Amino acid sequence: MTLPVILHVDLDAFFAAVEQRDRPELRGRPVIVGGGGPTDRGVVSTASYEARVFGVRSAMPLRTAAALCPNAVFVPVDGAKYLAVSSEVMTILRRFTPRVEPVSIDEAFMDVTGSQALFGDGESIGRQIRSAIADELALTASVGVATTKLVAKVASDLRKPDALVVVPPGDEAAFLAPLPITRLWGVGARMADDLRELGVMTIGELASLDATLLERRFGKNGAALAARARGLDADPVADRAPAKSIGHEHTFDIDTSDPEVIERTLLAMAEGVAGRLRATGVKAATVTVKIRDSAFRTVTRQRTLPDPTDLTEPIWRAALELARPEVRGLRVRLLGVTASNLGQRDQLSLFSGDGIGTGREERGRRLVEAEDEIRRRFGERAVTRARLLGTGLPAPFERDPMTAAEHRRPRASEEH
Repeated sequence: MTLPVILHVDLDAFFAAVEQRDRPELRGRPVIVGGGGPTDRGVVSTASYEARVFGVRSAMPLRTAAALCPNAVFVPVDGAKYLAVSSEVMTILRRFTPRVEPVSIDEAFMDVTGSQALFGDGESIGRQIRSAIADELALTASVGVATTKLVAKVASDLRKPDALVVVPPGDEAAFLAPLPITRLWGVGARMADDLRELGVMTIGELASLDATLLERRFGKNGAALAARARGLDADPVADRAPAKSIGHEHTFDIDTSDPEVIERTLLAMAEGVAGRLRATGVKAATVTVKIRDSAFRTVTRQRTLPDPTDLTEPIWRAALELARPEVRGLRVRLLGVTASNLGQRDQLSLFSGDGIGTGREERGRRLVEAEDEIRRRFGERAVTRARLLGTGLPAPFERDPMTAAEHRRPRASEEH
């Protein structure tokens, strides 16, 4: 039986880290995100690690935070910006598996059990994810790797910030044993007090209690509590609703203003997008390009196509026309191409005999589908365009922006 490989990815001091990234003058300084300032009656949404050393914590009144850290810089919450960055993070996670379960704006579970043949074991995938988030978004993330969501979550939180903690199969109970009971899911302040009355201070001491005693004391939650204390958790990573768009992004190793490089990169991404559309059995009516320059300024431009498509050429042409006026005079750090307004492909229009497509269109589609089959059998690079040979561009990965189920408001208190 193959054991699950679960990752919990948790961005470090997310709101504050985004502000420090986008405002260089804040880097290295204590930053408190939330409310209108130190005299505001609101609460802290998150604090940078520089502020936390003074005792500032999420959900703390802003006035208390200001008293603890009088030199802090107070920044209002920018929910739209944090949602946009969160979407970019989820895009990176979905490069490694479609089984991604966002649990808040700054964290998600991943089941990478079926991805190891492509990307390596859980530890290797965790390292790749952390590197991608750092290289592409200039943020840090902590990752826990385990056989259950419970243990992966505890692991990711254990050595923050910017940490990778791996719990090997079979070591779950030993890993949890020395930790305080408040680290365990479902143990709030009141239950922690009840457990301390029983002489329980650590998760290991909780695991050693008789399950019957826990059931008598805590009712139906007692058995679940005993199981969690041993690292047992049958809760699977829950897939979200189908993606509402498909796209690719590419971050250049060196920022570029070369028009040929930009055009080739857009072509590579358009080809990847089109392939994913065909594999999913949908066509797109809208194309969006994303451009980020060397100063981390980001613009997006969008166009509705004359006819929905799942082919490379119309997506690429639209992307080119959108990007060209925007990249003039810029050194480009990142490019992205996304297809949206997805609809099921009209099967009658795809093949001969329906009287809709021309013979040339039909032959072109048959060629494209033959290429798709070769890639499925022999890998993404088995067939490529001559213009992309020797460019060094990586095979693009699927980009699934946040679905409706993931588009939640930033939570008021973002702790990690």
